[in-house]
Amino acid sequence: MGPTRTSKIALLVISVIALVFLPCTTAVRHLKTKPIDATNTQHLELPKGCSAPRASPSTWGGEGVGWKTFAYSPSYTKNNCNATSELPDVATESSCGRPLGLRFHRESGFLYIADAYMGLMRVGPNGGQATVLATEAGGAPLLFTNGVDVDQVTGDVYFTDSSATYTRAQHQQVTISGDSTGRIMKYDPKANQVTVLQSDVTYPNGIAISADRTHLVVALTGPCKLLKHWIQGPKAGMFELFADLPGYPDNVRPDTKGGYWVALHREKYELPFGADSHLVAIRIGAQGEKVQDMRGPKDVRPTEVIEREDGKIWLGSVELPYVGIIGT
Repeated sequence: MGPTRTSKIALLVISVIALVFLPCTTAVRHLKTKPIDATNTQHLELPKGCSAPRASPSTWGGEGVGWKTFAYSPSYTKNNCNATSELPDVATESSCGRPLGLRFHRESGFLYIADAYMGLMRVGPNGGQATVLATEAGGAPLLFTNGVDVDQVTGDVYFTDSSATYTRAQHQQVTISGDSTGRIMKYDPKANQVTVLQSDVTYPNGIAISADRTHLVVALTGPCKLLKHWIQGPKAGMFELFADLPGYPDNVRPDTKGGYWVALHREKYELPFGADSHLVAIRIGAQGEKVQDMRGPKDVRPTEVIEREDGKIWLGSVELPYVGIIGT
């Protein structure tokens, strides 16, 4: 076989390989959604001296009204928590409350509150003092109540207790120790009853019910994973890995496409030096696939990402003195 013929055969082989692989590469490239830049966001400044709505959930009434306290726990008034204090928040939150998860039931207008210290609470459409619904489950106290979501059809409430060993003030120990005493629970408002769905979970944090209402997606902060817990169908009561994450997740909220936005406190292997940019959130598809990144400065560490119907994305954080809004 001559050199010319050999060269032609080699060229043909290369061409065939290119035809086989290029369409796949192109398809993957088109499927990848452009990252969202959270560097420059609109800011809704929080009340002076407050880095996040803490002992009491607040509502935004517009530019002319600003922020207004919407709900508070029974202990908030009892312990005079509205008074100015020089103490750090961590010193008073066990007596005043620390709401970590909020979710409305649209039909009734009830707001369900997962408070780290007060347990699961509920307040009516007009706000005011919340009613404590649960402070224990399965005979064990709620020590670190965290995420919450509501089935908008049945009104059932799903929530997490991050640890049976550590409180929110000791949250770093939950990750460092690998504590696996967390729980996933269901509150039935008709029966006024709490059921433990899953025990021995490693740092369950945010929780969201799927669009088809067949399963829950739960953020596991320490392991950097999303867990799927089935609540309907032949797999009801079973759980499985839903997604591995590139960072430490906090709250999980549905996007507008059947998937989820997951707030990331920081990346797994993040370094304090280098470029001032890191992942602040990630969009996960309905099948657990990674769909879209959101990047921002390293001092932006959101605990919640909410996508509104108008396409705007709201970022909440326990560390920043504002709520961020991104117009996509």
